[in-house]
Amino acid sequence: MTRVVQIAASILNSDLGALRESVQAAEKAGVDRIHLDIMDGHFVPNLTFGIATVEALRGATSLPFDAHLMVSNPSRWAPRYAAAGCQTIAIHIEVPERHQGTLDAIRTSGAKAGLAADPGTPASALAAFKEHLDFALVMTVKSGFGGQPYLPEAAARIGAIRSALGEAPLIHVDGGIRTNTAADAVAKGADVLVAGTALFGAAEMRAAVEGLRPKR
Repeated sequence: MTRVVQIAASILNSDLGALRESVQAAEKAGVDRIHLDIMDGHFVPNLTFGIATVEALRGATSLPFDAHLMVSNPSRWAPRYAAAGCQTIAIHIEVPERHQGTLDAIRTSGAKAGLAADPGTPASALAAFKEHLDFALVMTVKSGFGGQPYLPEAAARIGAIRSALGEAPLIHVDGGIRTNTAADAVAKGADVLVAGTALFGAAEMRAAVEGLRPKR
């Protein structure tokens, strides 16, 4: 039996002048989640939206919000994104902080806690935190820029990350997800596919969403 794979729409690639409408269009097209790329201009070069934007969008949809914190001090910000209405929050393992306390604080706030790993970060780096994780966010591109091509060698870590974490944590995969790469990510073990350009750049978003889902 084919497992259920969820689609998360990354609004970084939407019309940034009409974010509320973009979120609602994604919901109407049948996505399962809204993915929020939070960049601080320090951990990654780009700067995107913050808590005020998330709070403003929270009333636009009942879909879960996934916050991907590409920030240099996630211990400060992660619980605040939970309070703003994000159901899942991923912090980057590459940030030089003590992650266990932050992951536990996310859970205490009522959200699910995840670690994101950039290409080049080995699966073994996540293993020490498996008791504190609800999911892993496997980056198949370098974090910080939308629209990059899928890196098969980065996706190849999905199986190793699954082995390192066990069966319970979900595997989210982000970066270059399109119709031709979604199947590869799912075959390797993805539970949630994060897509931006493939959805918001499509002529018909509902068809694009269905094109990413595994064929039953």
